[in-house]
Amino acid sequence: MIYPIVIYGSQILRNPSVNITPEYPELEKLIEDMFLTLHEADGVGLAAPQIGKNIRLFIIDCTPWGDENPELADYRRAFINAEIYERSEETDLFNEGCLSLPGLHEDVRRPVSIRMRYLDEKFVEHDEAFTGLPARVIQHEYDHIEGKVFTDRLTPLRRNLIKGKLQKLAGGKYRCPYKTK
Repeated sequence: MIYPIVIYGSQILRNPSVNITPEYPELEKLIEDMFLTLHEADGVGLAAPQIGKNIRLFIIDCTPWGDENPELADYRRAFINAEIYERSEETDLFNEGCLSLPGLHEDVRRPVSIRMRYLDEKFVEHDEAFTGLPARVIQHEYDHIEGKVFTDRLTPLRRNLIKGKLQKLAGGKYRCPYKTK
């Protein structure tokens, strides 16, 4: 099943998400459907709040960058109940977009590397460090389960400059090639 993507302005994108257990109904199917939805929308990451579910689940698929970075050729992962507990002091800027904010792209400063604890789709515990593009995508999706979007990371001046675009999105004035709600 391909889910419609929740668009900026919906309260669900602002609600912190709750942890889930292995008993969460049809979790395997949900993760599979999230990957289908992600590919249909041509994205590299998708968090459960973006499909209307306030649970601590997100997926990433960095394979589109596999041509330039061979180590990302098969980089697909699911993250459950993730907790970032360490961030590098070194940061960099990267032009980010978001399926929930169609047509909007901004340079966002984030730590270059992170360390986090999470469960995979089999509920196996992991404590792992991430750097580069995977760290970037993980932090973007992690923000979603914390009730944040990438524009929250912009300077107040930059946020003010895109205020009109954000209001249009929240008011339903946007176009995108995938299903939305």
